Amino acid sequence: MGYSCCVKGCHTKSHGRKVDHKIRFFRIPTWKRGYGRQVEEVTKRRRMAWVAAVRRTEITFNRISPFMRVCSLHFHKGQPAYEMMETDPDWAPSLHLGHTYVTPTAIARFERQSRREQLRKEILQAAEMGVDKDGELGELQSEDSTPEPGGESNQQQTEDGTPDTGEDGGQLYAEEWTHEAVGESDELITEDEIQNSSHDVAQTECELCVLRRAEIIRLLEENRELRRELNECRISDGFFGEDDEKVKYYTGLPNLGIFMALFRFLVPLMHGQRKILTPFQMLLLTFMRLRLDLPPQHLAHLFWISPKTVYRIFNEMVSFLHANLRRSIVWPERETLRKIMPHEFVEAFGHRVAVIIDCFEIFTERPSNLKARAQMFSSCKHHHTMKYLIGITPKGAICFLSKGWGGRTSDKHITLNSGFLANLLPGNIVLADRGFDIQECVGMLCAEVKLPAFTKGYCQLAARDVEETRKIAHLRIHVERVIGNVCQKYKILTGTTPINMILPCDGEEVTMLDKVVTVCCALTNQCPTVV
Repeated sequence: MGYSCCVKGCHTKSHGRKVDHKIRFFRIPTWKRGYGRQVEEVTKRRRMAWVAAVRRTEITFNRISPFMRVCSLHFHKGQPAYEMMETDPDWAPSLHLGHTYVTPTAIARFERQSRREQLRKEILQAAEMGVDKDGELGELQSEDSTPEPGGESNQQQTEDGTPDTGEDGGQLYAEEWTHEAVGESDELITEDEIQNSSHDVAQTECELCVLRRAEIIRLLEENRELRRELNECRISDGFFGEDDEKVKYYTGLPNLGIFMALFRFLVPLMHGQRKILTPFQMLLLTFMRLRLDLPPQHLAHLFWISPKTVYRIFNEMVSFLHANLRRSIVWPERETLRKIMPHEFVEAFGHRVAVIIDCFEIFTERPSNLKARAQMFSSCKHHHTMKYLIGITPKGAICFLSKGWGGRTSDKHITLNSGFLANLLPGNIVLADRGFDIQECVGMLCAEVKLPAFTKGYCQLAARDVEETRKIAHLRIHVERVIGNVCQKYKILTGTTPINMILPCDGEEVTMLDKVVTVCCALTNQCPTVV
């Protein structure tokens, strides 16, 4: 089914398919009720904002056709912002809405008409004031010309009735007549000039209004463009655009869809208090620190905050992600394992393989405490490390992760004391390296551990042991590939961890490094498996 944009003046149509790969169509958001007071108020305001932006008579808050769509051309980033980000410019449509731009000619015509009306009123008021002044002047002259009682008139009339003013009086009368005539002509010329000049002024001012309107529109467009560039510099919600490679580089996740699905899952769980950064920016900062191991000072420059704020946001977000994503590291049911068992394992061991285990180590700074220093020194790595036991399913998903142990701790001790054995069921097979000497302990659970055989001195292995070792080593290598994938995706695990990250968190038994490793493994489970 094809869609068309409901914004006035927009003729974008899909005709059953997208116009191109960049134009999409979005429904007018609904008013969500039953999700809490905050969500209800925000979604109500957003629906009202969309209806006001579209501004069509047939679209009201309570009456919107399900076929009404708004295309991506009306958003700065090409798509609506998340509904809880009310301050984002794309929270509602804001571009090319049809009613934000008024035709300049209509404005000019209205202003010319208004100025003509104003000029007409001023002329009428001036004329009325002129009539009043002439009346007052006539009354004063009549009062002056009235003779006093019992006195003689200063003027004598001639035979034809014209006043005889004499030489001086005639000259004065002529001057008055000339002055009155000139005054009337001046008044007529002045009115014509006023009309002509006022028309020119009105026309000039209307042209200036058109130029001003065009300048205002240009400045608004420039303001929107600068705001978009500023949002890109500040790494806002439209940072990724539609570029999956950019998402993969900064987060380790395979594409934008998985990242946005994870973001939508986490945002409602975040606290409602205002932060310096938006939820998107906080999550992206955490991913960039995990993925690229960027120094806090560098992240502070990127997000325009202080390094101290970077430390605080990173610790808070890692704890938040650990609390909500650790459930994705789960031990699968036996029936599930049978359904997803790769054929290589079925051919070698049937459907009995439950898990492949191994240990990996993360370098740390040298602790100042002598006892801790002795417990953390790894004779294999020749460095102070923290060791973790990891278990994967035959399909390659991480299903078990222990807490961190000192690098000196043996693999067997970690396996017996990390809670790993509690997940095994009778008949399960565990593939492990020969360092995991736990056959006796696992045998009590009616499970079996397959370890590669090794030679003692110059003794030659039997043909059966050689074949068994080859099969185990061939399949056990998957866990090493998964460990390499986790460390390759998230470079923070390959560097030297600060000593403060291996100290227990306040009121918890786990360390910040434990949380970081758990989050990295949980995020790796969201990516395609390497098996």
